[in-house]
Amino acid sequence: MTFNPNARIDQNRVRTSGGAGKKMAVGGGGIGALIVLAIILLTGGDPSQVPGLTDPGGVPAGSGSGPDISHCVSGQDANRDINCRIVLTAQSLDQIWADQLPAAGLQYQPPGVTLFTSAVTTACGNATSAVGPFYCPADQTTYFDTSFFDVLSSRFGASTGPLAQQYVVAHEFGHHIQNMLGNLERSRTDPRGPESGAVRVELQADCYAGIWAHHADKTPMPGEMEPFLLPLTEQDIADALSAASAVGDDRIQEAAAGRVTPESWTHGSSEQRQRWFSRGYQTGDIGACDTFTAAEL
Repeated sequence: MTFNPNARIDQNRVRTSGGAGKKMAVGGGGIGALIVLAIILLTGGDPSQVPGLTDPGGVPAGSGSGPDISHCVSGQDANRDINCRIVLTAQSLDQIWADQLPAAGLQYQPPGVTLFTSAVTTACGNATSAVGPFYCPADQTTYFDTSFFDVLSSRFGASTGPLAQQYVVAHEFGHHIQNMLGNLERSRTDPRGPESGAVRVELQADCYAGIWAHHADKTPMPGEMEPFLLPLTEQDIADALSAASAVGDDRIQEAAAGRVTPESWTHGSSEQRQRWFSRGYQTGDIGACDTFTAAEL
């Protein structure tokens, strides 16, 4: 995936935040549990629902300096720098969803985007980098510490290609779309199991990420003749599918515990996550992403 080098980055689209000296503890039994929890939350868990995520008595997160994006100016910068890539991906997502949501009877309201290092304070609680990228519905903001993409690649074998990273950003924006549509709550009322509301929510967000990929290299930038992205290649899509596979519940459980327990699933299998991303990418249609009435996930 390559951004159009003429694309202009709006640095005001994101907020940056640094971690405090003290990191909040994430609940779990040992480093293996921490890794599993981090990946489970990577694609959209609500941090306020995780025991031990917040530390009311600790130093507030976000008091230090965040990532430097002062050099993020153009698509060329986004092609070589991960933080710049997140900013321009957010701009592309804004454009696509502003075009697509009216068909669902809604006007798009952009989510907040925060780039942080170490730890951050949110309306859902204080979170560390161990949580990974997430969406907080209480403040309608997506949060990204880009160092976590290294964990996704090194520990779970996801591609390091740009679209693998952008898939995660697009998935988090998908949770914001679900929040606007009133579907995000279904993950709370039916939180686990192979056909649970939680799994259906996550697979729909994967499908929404695919919708973005379908349109992002075809829709002209606002006021321009060219799109944000140059035409996607087969390798780009393979990178995104690699990331979707890496965050499948079955793959995570096998890597962490050596066995798969579908009754505890919250996000769906690797195969399911790839399938629903592909459905969104192939159709570009929000109506094709109704995981809640799908007879087969």
